[in-house]
Amino acid sequence: MNGKTYRIGQIVPSSNTTMETEIPAMLNAHALTHGTRFTFHSSRMRMKTVSKDELAAMDAESDRCALELSDARVDVLGYACLVAIMSMGKSYHRVSQERLHARTRENDAPAPVITSAGALVDALQVLKARRIALVAPYMKPLTRIVIEYIEHEGVQVIDWRALEIPNNLDVGRHDPARLPGIVAGMNTSEADVVVLSACVQMPSLPAIAEVEAMTGKPVVTAAAATTYAKLKALGLRRSVPGAGALLSGAF
Repeated sequence: MNGKTYRIGQIVPSSNTTMETEIPAMLNAHALTHGTRFTFHSSRMRMKTVSKDELAAMDAESDRCALELSDARVDVLGYACLVAIMSMGKSYHRVSQERLHARTRENDAPAPVITSAGALVDALQVLKARRIALVAPYMKPLTRIVIEYIEHEGVQVIDWRALEIPNNLDVGRHDPARLPGIVAGMNTSEADVVVLSACVQMPSLPAIAEVEAMTGKPVVTAAAATTYAKLKALGLRRSVPGAGALLSGAF
């Protein structure tokens, strides 16, 4: 323990309820294991329905959120809407991260910016995944955008399920206990990794260990990938019990 308390900034869709539960749960487990200390600070962007137009309007608010959080001198910022980033065009996570980092720098409070989209893409590289199976809560057209985005980054999606939940509050209410049954009906035998939730809003943390045991494959979620990226940016051990292979400490 180094005595420092790390301030975690979260840029959150206004209807999102899961980023502020699952990511703190993982970081608090890290604190219990490693003696670190975290506080959590959020700024919100309006979004209720997961549609391309509403996602684009929401993304325009992210600059304000980065400024607000940099006023609090947070140590890292996480942008918690994977599909908003991916629906803005291929490789957009790099554009977003650099732009939002510039907002913090202009406010004399430079801090690294993580997007859940970039974190998931990077996590698949860390896990050396070339072929994945993926579960997403989005409507099929948005899910296809997510698949195309990931495949543009060099990872093939060999099977996928779109749960077609249009209302973002309902995404947050989806029971993670249903996820093992969903994955059981998918072709995971030739996948290197299972992406159990390609969405920070869809709860998945309680199901990660079960799906890893069931499939024999590493399981990652957008929230676990975001947690990994935040720990890496802070220079902390990337090990959280119960959060899957990525956070096992092996990477």
